[in-house]
Order: sequence, then C-alpha cells, then structure tokens
Amino acid sequence: MRLAPRGTEGTCSLLRLALRRDRILVPAWTSVLALAAVASAQAVNGLYSTLDSRVEAADAVNASAALVAMFGRIYDPTSLGAIAMVKMTAFGGAGVAMIAGMITVRHSRTEEETGRLELLGGAVVGRRAALSAALGIAAITSVLIGAVTALGLVASGLPASGSLAFGAAWAGAGLAFAGVGAVAAQLARTSRGATGLTVGVLGLAYVMRGIGDTSAQLSWLSWLSPLGWVHSVRAFAGNRWPVLALLVGFAGVMALVAYAIAARRDFGAGVLADRPGPARAQGWLGSTVGLAWRLERGALIAWVIAFAILGLVVGGVAGDVGSFLNTSSGQDVLRRLGGEKSLVDAYLAAELGILGVVIAAYGVHAALRLRTEEDSRRAEEVLATGVTRVQWVSSFILVAAAGTVCLALAVGLSSGAARAVQTGQVSDLFDLLAGALVQLPAVWLVIAVVAAAYGIGSRAALIGWGALVAFLLLGEIGPLLELPEWIIELSPFAHVPKLPGTTLTVAPLVVLLGLAAALLLVGLAGFRRRDLA
Repeated sequence: MRLAPRGTEGTCSLLRLALRRDRILVPAWTSVLALAAVASAQAVNGLYSTLDSRVEAADAVNASAALVAMFGRIYDPTSLGAIAMVKMTAFGGAGVAMIAGMITVRHSRTEEETGRLELLGGAVVGRRAALSAALGIAAITSVLIGAVTALGLVASGLPASGSLAFGAAWAGAGLAFAGVGAVAAQLARTSRGATGLTVGVLGLAYVMRGIGDTSAQLSWLSWLSPLGWVHSVRAFAGNRWPVLALLVGFAGVMALVAYAIAARRDFGAGVLADRPGPARAQGWLGSTVGLAWRLERGALIAWVIAFAILGLVVGGVAGDVGSFLNTSSGQDVLRRLGGEKSLVDAYLAAELGILGVVIAAYGVHAALRLRTEEDSRRAEEVLATGVTRVQWVSSFILVAAAGTVCLALAVGLSSGAARAVQTGQVSDLFDLLAGALVQLPAVWLVIAVVAAAYGIGSRAALIGWGALVAFLLLGEIGPLLELPEWIIELSPFAHVPKLPGTTLTVAPLVVLLGLAAALLLVGLAGFRRRDLA
C-alpha cells in the first residue's frame, strides 16, 4: 500500500498551473509598476537639472515631518535618483509587497477554501506542495517586477548600481510579504481573512516606518519594519546591499513558520477560531441588500479608516508643496496634472484624482463579490428562492457604489479638516470635500464596467481590473509622456473637474453617469440571459 505524499511532491506541477492562471495578472502588474517608476524618473530628470535645485528640494522634503512620514527621507540631496525615486520607494515598495502577499493567499488559502486543493490532494501532491507553489509564484513575481524596473531605470538614464539596488529593494519587499501572506493563510480560515491580516501587517509596517523616520527617539521602529528595511537600502544614496539580507531572512523565517503551522493544523481549518455569530439574525439580513452589506462591511470599515488617515496626510502635506516644487518646470507639471488656481490647489486636485482611482479599485473589489458568490455556488442557493437575478446583482452593485461614497466622504472630510486647520478657513473643508465627491461619477463608471462584463460571464468580470489599470496608466503616466489628448481622454477620470482650483462643470459628470447607467443595464440584461457558472 502506497502512503499519501506528505512533502513537496507535485510542487512543480502546481507552480506551472499557478503561472498559467496568472499569465495576465503578473505581466500587467509588472508593467504598471515598472512604467510608473520609469515615468517618475523621466519626469524628475527635467525638473531638477541643477545641483542647487536638487539640494533645495531634498532639504524641503527632509524638513517636513509629514513628507518624510509619507514618502521617506532623502539620504543624498545631490542624487537625482534619490529624489526621483523617493515617492516610488514608499508607495511602490508597499505595492509590490501587497501584490506578493495577495498572490500567496490566492494560491494557498483560496485554493483550500474553494475545495480545489482537496481534489488535487487525491493525486500525488504533498501536504506542503500548495504552499510551496504559492511562495514560488510570489517570489517569481517579486523578482520579475524588481528586474524589469531596474532595467527600465537604467534605460531612463539613472545609474546602474542605484537602479539595481532599487529593483532589489522592491523584490525584497515582495519576498518579505509573500512570507507574511503565507503565515496569514495558515492563521485565517478564509481567503478574505488572510488578505485582511496581510494588509493589516503591511499598514502597520508602513506606520512604523513613518514614525521611525520622523522621530529621533523612536528611530528604532524603522528597523522593526520590513518597509523600513526597503528604505534603508538607500538606493541611489550609497546602495547598502547588506540590508537586503534582512528582507530575505525575514521571508525565510516567515516561510518556515508557515510550513510549521501547515503541518499541524487540520485541512480547511485556521489557527484563529471563528467568532460565533448571534443566535438570531437581524431582520435586515432577510433582504439581498442586507446580505451584500453583511458580506462587505468588514472590508469597508477597514478601507474607510485607511482613507481617513490618507486624507489627513494629504491635507497636512499641502502646506509644504511650494517649497518642494521649487522650479518653474515642476510647478508647470503639477498644474497640468491638477487644478489651475494655485500650486497648492493643483497638488490637492492631483492627489484627490489619484485617490479617486484607488476608490475605484475598492469599487471593483466590492463588485467582484458577485463573481465570488457565483463561483462558490452560493448565488445559486439564493436565486433558488423568490429573489430575481436583477434584484440580486443590483444589491451588490448598490453596496459597492455606496461603499465608494463612504470612502470619498472619509478622504474629503479628513483632508479638508487638516487643510482648514492649517489655513483657518472653513471653506477649505468644503472645497476638498467637493474635490473628493466629484470623483464618484468616474468611479461608478468603472463599477458599471464590471457589471457589464459580469453580464457576459463570471470570468469576464475581471475585465474591470484591466480597465482600471488602463485608466490609471492613461491618467498618471499619459501627461508625463505627453501622449495625445484624445488618448488620455479615454479615461473617465480625465473628464472629472480638477477641484479645488477650477470651476465645477456638470456636463461631463452627467455624461459619465449616463454611460454608467447604460453599462449597468447591459450587464443586468446579459446576466438575465446567461447560465450560472
């Protein structure tokens, strides 16, 4: 009698399967992050062409506690690469970490939760094979993003050694949080719980790094944060290669912890016990809207808290923008990306525009709950009752849209309050609130794209992510690359009034709402006619 495999047998087969499933996702994220880094390098290359302008800009950043907490410290004021990549080190490193963590959860806990891993377990597949394959695909993705980004920075004219250190730091962030995702996948029983734990650790690491970089007494906190290690590599400012060993070592320790937990827990279970629910359900759970809200409320609360914090940072940093962009070319670029009234208004409008795209990312995530419910067969059980298909889909789309309103209110009120405290003018609160809320028609159009694609099929709903990535590239990189105006205007966010700083125009918003309504109707009609997955 042959014993069932208990090791890593079948890892290569599962890894090939994971690579095939992510054959579009991995190249897409690699392209987005690499293009963003290259565009940032090319843009700053023309902004700070002289040594004096670079030193002045770096001193302005390092003198502002808010900017240092948000972006990190510039360790070499004379280095063009250090100035160009300060923002990408912070946000890009966190982005790579999030992608790697989510990929690890996707190919481990999600496979186990849906029952696919149990089917594979009947073949020659070891107990640790799925986790090994998940860590493998996350590592490949991290290294690929780092390598492509490094090559792009070299091609843009930055020093090769600094570019390689920057790419290696990004890859190290991905490896570290692939390990975090692996541990989270063993602790939580659901993929959403594991993703929440991973994102929570990422947020904590970012906060610890920000506090450590801005406080001399608490500087040791930066050395307890994997994101702090990414900054401590100091790409383009000395290239401290030994720091990378911390990221790799942390990833190795997390992987060993994940393997140890996986060997001792029951299949399908998590270490953290589920909280028992109430004995009787609330009355509002009897409706499809109530069900959709119950499924989404935990994630939405976390997003609202994060956006409130982001709004405080954005509003608090506004007063330091003038000293940072000290060249006429820098001010011209920011005005083209944002409003026209003043430099500060341009900065605020540009940041609110970026946050509008992130709000749309939440909308896509929430709307794709439709796909999750259908693929898990729970939709079939609900639709077997008196619930109509239109009613079921509309409920999830409504909750997704309402969630984006909550996020816009959170960022608008928090950033407006921070700015109003700075200036002493209450009108700034309402200006920034309007600047956040005006993003919603474009956000709802992206959600409607998900609904229209979902009407075609469950898997087609992922087109929403592709559309959002395309809109992000057009809006953030298009102006820097001086693409033709008609190409940039393919993004719905290009038609959103740049508030504060310009006059509110209603016509584009009405058009966006009309297109969103039309796409939603197309999606509802399509779902009524197609079979469930």
